[in-house]
Amino acid sequence: MEFTHYKNFPVELKEEWNLLLAKSVNDVPFLRFEYLADWWQTRGGGEWPAEAELAILAAHDGKELVGIAPFFITEHEGAKKLMLLGCIEISDFLDLIVSAEREREFIEGLLKFISDQLIPHGVRSIDLYNLLEDSPTIQLLSEAGKTTGFEVSKVVLQQAPSITLPGDWEAYLESIDKKQRHEIRRKMRRAAEADASIEVYYTTEQSKVAQDTQAFIDLMAQDPEKATFLTPAMREQFKISIQRAFDQGWLQLAFLTVDGENAAAYLNFDYQNRIWVYNSGLDRRFMEYSPGWVLLGHLLMWANENKRSAFDFLRGNEDYKYKFGGVDRFVCRVTLSK
Repeated sequence: MEFTHYKNFPVELKEEWNLLLAKSVNDVPFLRFEYLADWWQTRGGGEWPAEAELAILAAHDGKELVGIAPFFITEHEGAKKLMLLGCIEISDFLDLIVSAEREREFIEGLLKFISDQLIPHGVRSIDLYNLLEDSPTIQLLSEAGKTTGFEVSKVVLQQAPSITLPGDWEAYLESIDKKQRHEIRRKMRRAAEADASIEVYYTTEQSKVAQDTQAFIDLMAQDPEKATFLTPAMREQFKISIQRAFDQGWLQLAFLTVDGENAAAYLNFDYQNRIWVYNSGLDRRFMEYSPGWVLLGHLLMWANENKRSAFDFLRGNEDYKYKFGGVDRFVCRVTLSK
């Protein structure tokens, strides 16, 4: 197995990269070639400095691409580190990209390459955020790290609730807490019977993407915390990511409108038969209609009717996720230091 260190995004690997991702243990939208190339363009919406260096490590066996470690090198917590492209803030789940049957071989080779080629040049550690707790990468990194002279630590970062969907709206409602089931039905029925015209709208036309993206960002920015988060660079990152998801066919940008005005919106990814709930926005002028709950109910109804396997709320332990039936998983941080 031979490793190549790419210091620029390897456009020639794009097709192989995504094909390998489709066979990997964690095929998530945040590891797509297009997503990470766009993320690098803005350095995560300004999260990382322009001086950060790309360090994508890819392994070939002479026949095919075996694995990819989508890394970059940057200063973090006072040390020069290898970190995963996409981390930390805006990419909920990250991992190495390698098929399950070759993961051990790839990780062992990867740590040897890093020890031989990067540690002598000042890289002090490998610091990997947002690995799902059930990823075999965590155990394999621990085992291989100890045999190659690394100190390995693991920290649980936060919850990432998800709902397994039965494929039927009524069956889904029956699966959640009785009180919450009645509350969802009541709010959706009240919206349907309101004097105002309440509709659900999905972005499906190329000509509407830019306009709808701006409308979504405007709704997000009504939350003071999100307004602070939405720096000019982060707004640019959102615009690029939304357009890219639309181009790739896995954008689900949905609005609830009240008399033609945007009252709530969800930015989701419809990817690999799952709905990934990425972010949301709300106009509090319309709270009497419970627009956030009503829109989320419609999205769950759609996901069941269209036989999506899961509704993934991604990171965060907000109460509403559990009221709609979210079950916790966790994301972890694994650090390997010399």
